[in-house]
Amino acid sequence: MTLKASLPALAAMTAAIALAACSSDPDDAASNGSGSSGGNSGSQDDIVRVNTDPYPSTYEPQPSGITLIRGGTVLDGIGGEIENGDVLIENGRIAAIGTGLEAPEDATIIDAAGRYVTPGVIDIHSHLGDYPSPGVSAHSDGNEATQPVTAEVWAEHSVWPQDPGFEHALAGGVTTLHVLPGSANLFGGRGITLRNVSARTVQGMKFPGAPYTLKMACGENPSRVYGSRGQSPATDMGNMAGYRAAWIRASDYRDSWHEYWEAAEDGEDVDPPTQDLELDTLMGVLEGDILVQQHCYRADQMAQIMDMSEEFGYQVTTFHHAVEAYKIPDLLAEHDVCAAVWADWGGFKMEAYDSVRENLAMTHANGACAMIHSDDANGIQRLNQEVAKALADGRRAGLDISDAEAWAWLSSAPAQALGIGDETGSLQEGYRADVVLWSGNPYSTYTRADQVWIDGALSYDRRDTDIQPVSDFMLGQPGEGEQ
Repeated sequence: MTLKASLPALAAMTAAIALAACSSDPDDAASNGSGSSGGNSGSQDDIVRVNTDPYPSTYEPQPSGITLIRGGTVLDGIGGEIENGDVLIENGRIAAIGTGLEAPEDATIIDAAGRYVTPGVIDIHSHLGDYPSPGVSAHSDGNEATQPVTAEVWAEHSVWPQDPGFEHALAGGVTTLHVLPGSANLFGGRGITLRNVSARTVQGMKFPGAPYTLKMACGENPSRVYGSRGQSPATDMGNMAGYRAAWIRASDYRDSWHEYWEAAEDGEDVDPPTQDLELDTLMGVLEGDILVQQHCYRADQMAQIMDMSEEFGYQVTTFHHAVEAYKIPDLLAEHDVCAAVWADWGGFKMEAYDSVRENLAMTHANGACAMIHSDDANGIQRLNQEVAKALADGRRAGLDISDAEAWAWLSSAPAQALGIGDETGSLQEGYRADVVLWSGNPYSTYTRADQVWIDGALSYDRRDTDIQPVSDFMLGQPGEGEQ
């Protein structure tokens, strides 16, 4: 196998994924808001639609002034590095990036000399809010482990916005995170992409316009959970049978809605199908509106899942954990599927046995879209260090991957895989100003996030407690200390 760095391939594939995820016309029948129930009386307004966004985002960015971050080393998140670089923020967006930028009137000027500037960190696999701190049974809200198919549940309905883990992640430079249900089920439910901001409701954190996702899981988890109860699935073949049966039901459900819409739009007096929350989610995947994020470890299992996606005509966006992604980078690239992985977790169960520390670097260097993820309330606080480990392991294996190229693993690649790559994940003019100023090289164990901007608003300052989130839940808790 020839190993080579391939950032252009990553950019091309993740862009293709984002294009596929966003290609559905919002005026298509399946994407329109809900109408009245009952049969069609001839008016287009009376045709029943499936409301695909019943709990819309209420997120409002904080006011953004004009900020010029001057004279730092800038990693733009898409492979570029600028020495003595400047980043100008205006109206919540990146207004300019380069060297020697003029400071507009009334700009706040930040001296970044000797420090690094990057896009905000994006964690594509988090359970914050669904498994909040403290980790007690009352907070175990992420797995609806009551039947193998629970596509009807939504992770956002378990998110507790007061989870102190959000604050700790912000101190680690995390500006956006994707919260998923757990992996007990074949279909675990919908995931949600959040802004890492303080809010009273989860809707106040929802990333505006971000596609919903569907959590699926293959391998040992569902077969262990349900096999131990003497029910299917109890094996890998039971897993596959369960997926396929669900996709057949979803395909029939989608066809029934399209048949109804076609007849109703032709003026026929027809009744709509009975709405089914589980099948609404699966239909959303088949329509290309909901992105599949799949827990899967082994190469052979990932290959089978990709075959199944072709059988039923949907796209797998990302395999999560994917400890054997390094074995199949060509298949991942061929199917436009990303791999979200750990730096060095492995061997803790049989399906994770054949892990290698070079997984992320090898998968990326051989042409597949790859990125880091946490799946952990502690790991999310130091994803920059996780990338540093993966990068060092790749270099020891002889892979020539630059610091700037590797930053895509925790910014632009996850942004593309979440369908928000045209909004955030890189420092480009017009993009959301999600920016981190680091105390030094962000791949150093000793480096901390000094300041974090979300939509251009200074949301965290390590040296100013007045610009740090405050949670009454943490009042009086021991061990707060310096973040």
